[in-house]
Amino acid sequence: MPLSSTPAVSAQSVRPAVFVGPLGVWVLMAVLAVANGVFRETVIIPRIGEYPGHVLSTLVLVTAILAVAGAYFTTTGTTYTDTELLLVGVGWTLLTVGFEFLVGAAEGTPVSVTLGQYDVFAGQVWILVPLTLLVAPYLFGSVLAK
Repeated sequence: MPLSSTPAVSAQSVRPAVFVGPLGVWVLMAVLAVANGVFRETVIIPRIGEYPGHVLSTLVLVTAILAVAGAYFTTTGTTYTDTELLLVGVGWTLLTVGFEFLVGAAEGTPVSVTLGQYDVFAGQVWILVPLTLLVAPYLFGSVLAK
């Protein structure tokens, strides 16, 4: 058996240390999301209206998430297992949804209003953001990396 300075990564192993980089990436995406929200409220909605503004802002945020995730996973020196990539996506999604509900609670927004943002049957498109966060790590770290 040859000696290697790099430990072998099995398909099912999960190494806690590999989540530090993606956590920093999530913080960057959270800052971009807040900036996007400020821009939406102060510039976009006054010019094009509430609903079109939310749709445009959501699409801008999805694009930013894909750009940041793509940049990270295509340039990182860390090799991730499929399991780790899936866990990064779940983590990013849980952090984002949790942050959204926490901010809503701090602002006094009823939970029903926050939940209403996920109602695709009412024309809400916000669900695209957590779905993008969920799949982006696997997409860029595994599917497109091959």
